[in-house]
Amino acid sequence: MGMTEDFESSLQVLRGFDTDISVEVHEIKRAVASTSRRTTIRFAELKRKRYWFPLMVGIGLLILQQLSGINGVLFYSSNIFATAGVKNSNVATVGVGAIQVIATGITTWLVDRTGRRLLLIVSTSGMTISLLIVAVSFFVKGFVPEDSSLYSILGILSVVGVVAMVVTFSLGMGPIPWVIMSEILPVNIKGLAGSVATLANWLISFLVTMTANLLLDWSTGGTFIIYSVVSAFAVVFVSMWVPETKGRTLEEIQSSFR
Repeated sequence: MGMTEDFESSLQVLRGFDTDISVEVHEIKRAVASTSRRTTIRFAELKRKRYWFPLMVGIGLLILQQLSGINGVLFYSSNIFATAGVKNSNVATVGVGAIQVIATGITTWLVDRTGRRLLLIVSTSGMTISLLIVAVSFFVKGFVPEDSSLYSILGILSVVGVVAMVVTFSLGMGPIPWVIMSEILPVNIKGLAGSVATLANWLISFLVTMTANLLLDWSTGGTFIIYSVVSAFAVVFVSMWVPETKGRTLEEIQSSFR
């Protein structure tokens, strides 16, 4: 916005008063100058890698975040726990919510120590395994007598799988896609692209929430298999296309897409 003095003062406070920010100030000014020459872009320019690649990564992560079924699992967790044989499913649901808050808090501490990409890979891998455990538990329960000890064990296993899925989601796939999106999108399309990505995220969330109950009525095990396949694809997506942004300035990240 041209508020140079305020910008430098804010950056100095952010980096610490003993830090020399002159180099970073120069880099940011140069980046702003290059993007301010044209504040809007033509549709044809989206073919350039510096635009389509970060768009694909940002929107892809936010769509996969919802397609993993997290909101379907959370919104219908009481029904899922009741199906698993938990007597007080509402208390279990509250417990899952509390665990999710704690896991997300841990992520805020881990994200700048381990890196975004590593946490995403660990998170999506954990979700895939957890969802697969839940799916297998529900499938096997259909062939086991309800009065057997194995039936009770499978019920406990499915609950553990759901809790593990929520924990691993909160450790990476929950918060980090929003961080990644804010870091990789070019300045001159950040507002529009961020809005499109957010719209896509909540549209998919709506579709997942609306279909989750129908899928659970069709087959609980089958529903978790579908979510597990999506999470497995997310592992591949992150491994192949999501860059590590830890310790890199916005200018360095943007230059890597050119």
